[in-house]
Amino acid sequence: MVPCGSREAVVTVISYENGIMSGYLQHPRLDKKEKLQSLSQMVLLLNSLMDLENCPNPPPPFVHPEYNGEEGKEVFRIQILFREHYTLQGKFVWQNEKREFVFHSVLELLQLLDEMLAE
Repeated sequence: MVPCGSREAVVTVISYENGIMSGYLQHPRLDKKEKLQSLSQMVLLLNSLMDLENCPNPPPPFVHPEYNGEEGKEVFRIQILFREHYTLQGKFVWQNEKREFVFHSVLELLQLLDEMLAE
């Protein structure tokens, strides 16, 4: 188990159709927005970012992009609290709807995201 300070990524979904996502991910350890073409790519990127964590040193400061109400875009903040047994636990905030959810595994995170984006 690797507990540490705030590990937060911001995911902006531009499109989601038949389980295929297009968007980008922002994180304090990335120099620029990282393009995403699937939910599995998002999970692999989050996991590789966790590998870069040098606990207990906090990550560099991160300026959160503001949700400006762009039509057709969904914005999520994913906060990873723990990584244990090669899965992630944490919470995510759906910026558009101002709703917050807790997830206990990557599978649960993927199911929640799919349910929300498919609506």
